[in-house]
Amino acid sequence: MKLTQISKQRKTLGESAYKEIRDAIISLRLEPGQMVYENELASSLGVSRTPVREAFLMLLKEELIEILPRRGARVAYLSRKKVEEARFIRESLEVSAFREIAKSWNEEEEMYRNARAQAEDLLKQQQAAAAGGEYIPFLHSDEAFHNLFLGLTGNQTLLSVVFHMRGHLNRMRYLELKEAHHMTILIEQHEKLLRAVAGNDEQAAEQILMHHLRRLEPDIPKIIAKYAGYFKEDE
Repeated sequence: MKLTQISKQRKTLGESAYKEIRDAIISLRLEPGQMVYENELASSLGVSRTPVREAFLMLLKEELIEILPRRGARVAYLSRKKVEEARFIRESLEVSAFREIAKSWNEEEEMYRNARAQAEDLLKQQQAAAAGGEYIPFLHSDEAFHNLFLGLTGNQTLLSVVFHMRGHLNRMRYLELKEAHHMTILIEQHEKLLRAVAGNDEQAAEQILMHHLRRLEPDIPKIIAKYAGYFKEDE
């Protein structure tokens, strides 16, 4: 095997381990404050410790884990400040993107016809997840719905930034979905958002999206009160 092939294989294993561990952190299967160990994760993922170590480096950059001297790695606690920062960035970027998409939407073009069909399929997936009370699949299809529209901008930097900063926000969103059962409301907002974008209504798309992205705010205090052990005190 050539050195380039070995490097690509190692990178693929590292990225796969990163995605698996990251998903476990965001869905709270790995809980805030929980210690995580390379050998245990490597065994559960069926890989060597090297890909897990590479995954830890990526998660460390996202501040989803933290390294404790002489103790190892720990899943980062939730931070209200971090969640609010992420929400602000997400809103700023997505509102601009959705306005641009609404402005350019044209179903005479195949790209937009395909996007609408995919969006409608994702809405069906969300409805099925909501009917079954399945929070993790709902969160995945919810994120895919937003990414579908962001992808129409052709801006890979935008997609990368939004993906990485959603980590902290999505852990809080998972708790919100679990406690408040707002999935049906979120689906209705997605349906309205799709109609606004497809109708080239930039202003309506902006207003619907802002309301949608701020849906979490009223529930934050009671979530923190119930899951106090998941949170750290912000400076």
